[in-house]
Amino acid sequence: MLRLKNRLLPLLRAASPLPAPIHPRPCCLLSTSTSPAPFSLEDYLVASCGLAPAQAREVSKKAFRDLSRESNKEEISRSRLFSASNPDAIITLLAGAGLSRADIAAVVSANPLLLRASVKNIALRILALRDRVGLSTPQIVRLLLVGPDAIRRSDVVPKLEFFISFYGSFEQVLVALKRNIRLLNSSLEGWGVRDIAQLCSNNPWVLTFNLERLKECLLRAEEIGVPPTSRMFRHVVATLACNSKEKVAAKFEFFKMTLGCSESEVSTAVSKMPAILGFSDKILLRKIKFLVNEAAMEPQNIVERPVLLAYSLEKRLVPRHYVMKVLQEKGLLNSNKEFVTITTLGEKTFKSKFIDCHKDSVPGLADAYAAAHAGVVPSRV
Repeated sequence: MLRLKNRLLPLLRAASPLPAPIHPRPCCLLSTSTSPAPFSLEDYLVASCGLAPAQAREVSKKAFRDLSRESNKEEISRSRLFSASNPDAIITLLAGAGLSRADIAAVVSANPLLLRASVKNIALRILALRDRVGLSTPQIVRLLLVGPDAIRRSDVVPKLEFFISFYGSFEQVLVALKRNIRLLNSSLEGWGVRDIAQLCSNNPWVLTFNLERLKECLLRAEEIGVPPTSRMFRHVVATLACNSKEKVAAKFEFFKMTLGCSESEVSTAVSKMPAILGFSDKILLRKIKFLVNEAAMEPQNIVERPVLLAYSLEKRLVPRHYVMKVLQEKGLLNSNKEFVTITTLGEKTFKSKFIDCHKDSVPGLADAYAAAHAGVVPSRV
C-alpha cells in the first residue's frame, strides 16, 4: 500500500491546480466590474488543449450532449465542466503520465467528459495500466483513443489483462476494441479462458452478452450438432447470437423443404457454413433456383457444399457460370468440370486459369466476364 501511495503521489501532485491560469479571460474595456467571466468550455479547449475554434465548438457540443444523456439536472448543475479546476487537473495528470499536448488534444476530443472525471480514479487507473499491465505511454494513448469512455467509467485493468491473455497481445485487443468498445464493459464473472476461447475473435460483441444468454448460445450450437471441438464452433455461436431460436428453426425447415434434406444434413451444412442461417429465404431461394436450374446441380450437392449459398449470385455465381458455359461450348473446357470447383477459386486464380489463358482463342471473354460481373450478362462472346 505504501509503495502504491508513493507511485501515485507524483501523478496526483502533477494534477493539482496550476499556479497560473492557462485559459485567457476576455476583458471588457468599458466595464469597471471585476467579476470573472463565466467559464466557457469551448474557449478552454482552444486555450488549454490547442483545438481549433471550429473543432472546440463541436467537441464542446458533444460534451454537453453526452452529459445530458447520462446525468440528471442536479448532477449537471454540479458538473465539473463548469469551471477550469477539474479540467486543469485532468490535463496536468495526463501530461504527467507522459502524454504530449497533441495526445491530450486527441484524447479530450474523443471523449471530452474525461475532463469531469475523478482525478484520483483516473490517476489510479493510468498508474495500473503502466505498472500492472505494462503499457507504454504510446499504448496508453492508443487505448484512450479507442476506448476513452471506458477508463472514465470503470477500472478496466482486470478485463484488459484477461483480454490480452485471450487475444495474445495488446495489439490484437485494440483490433477487437475497434470492432466493439463495449468489450471493456462486459461481465466475465464465472467464465474461464477455456469457455471464452470458444467465441469468435472476429465477433467480440458476443462477449458483451450476459452469462445466461451466452450459455444458451453455446448450448444451441451443441444441440444443432456442432461440438465445441469443431473449428467452426465459435462461428456457429456468433451466428446463433444474432438469430433467435425461432428464426433458426424456421431456417432449418426452409432448407429441408427446398433441398429435400434431413435435419442432420442441414446441421452438417450449418457446421460448414454458419452464415447461411443469416440469409433471407428470398435470397437463398434465388441462389438455389439458379444452381439447380442453370448450373444443373443436384440439391444434395448443394447441401454438401453450402459455401455456394454464401457467394453472391450476381457477382460470383452468374458470371463464373457464364465463363464456364462459353469455354465448354468452344471445346476449351471439359464438360464434366464441376461448377463448384470453378466457383470456389479465388478471383485472381480464376481469371488466370479460365480467362487470361484464353484471351487469344476467345477474344472478348475478359470484357464479357466484366460485363456479367456488373450485372449485364451477354448472350455469348
